[in-house]
Amino acid sequence: MNNLSNKRKIIFRTKGSSHGAITRLISPDDIGEMLKPFVFLDYVNAKNGPGFAFHPHSGIATLTHPLTFDVQHESSNGQIDTVQQEGIEWVIAGGGLWHRAKVLRGQPVQGFQLWISLPPNLENTESSALFISPSDVPKLGPVTVLLGEYENAKSLIKAPLDINCFIVKLKKGEVWNYVPPEMHNIAWTFAQMGQIKVNEQIFSSELVIFEEGNHKLNFTAVDNCTFLFGSSKKHDYPLVLGTHSVHTNEKALNEGKNKIEEIKKYLLETGKLK
Repeated sequence: MNNLSNKRKIIFRTKGSSHGAITRLISPDDIGEMLKPFVFLDYVNAKNGPGFAFHPHSGIATLTHPLTFDVQHESSNGQIDTVQQEGIEWVIAGGGLWHRAKVLRGQPVQGFQLWISLPPNLENTESSALFISPSDVPKLGPVTVLLGEYENAKSLIKAPLDINCFIVKLKKGEVWNYVPPEMHNIAWTFAQMGQIKVNEQIFSSELVIFEEGNHKLNFTAVDNCTFLFGSSKKHDYPLVLGTHSVHTNEKALNEGKNKIEEIKKYLLETGKLK
């Protein structure tokens, strides 16, 4: 049985920074260094919203999970798909990609976007996009598996890293215990709704980071609550940053920038970007 000495302490708490309806909880130039490969997390909570215009990425994978709305996604390679409410959009930007999104249905507009930093063998790979319908997002008890696996519930996404990301919903008084995989030494959670208690500390509408290690984590719902949770082995590489990119070295970053500019010219020529 775990005792007080091997409970994982909360080492950081933040409510993030608000930019209109978007709350930025993780950024690669701040706590992304503590949480890599989780390098970026936005939580959107708006009355309504048209979506996002074409913008580029390289060196990362992005996971978008719309909680309350449907969204149309278009990549610069011409792929157009719809991500349904509670479905998943998984995009490997790799060597360079532009994409845009348009909200189709649903109010309010609530959802998450998470960036994952890619290892050297994948940071400049060909871009790709995968769309998973809500019925194909695995659930087990209170846990919805966005990435990785929980007991016998496994995500359809073949993530390039050993990584878990879940949404957990608990009713008042319920307890959820998480035993990390052997190599997972970082963990964090964001209380999207309600209050959660961990190690006698209560938090709500906050992202908390746990000390590095492998001890289990115990969550108690102070009231009905929903939280996003992630764990992984810490990314072994430095974060080399561009405006829209995260790479492991300057050479890879420059390759990504060049590809982004090449795609930009194509989008301008075809009238998709003005």
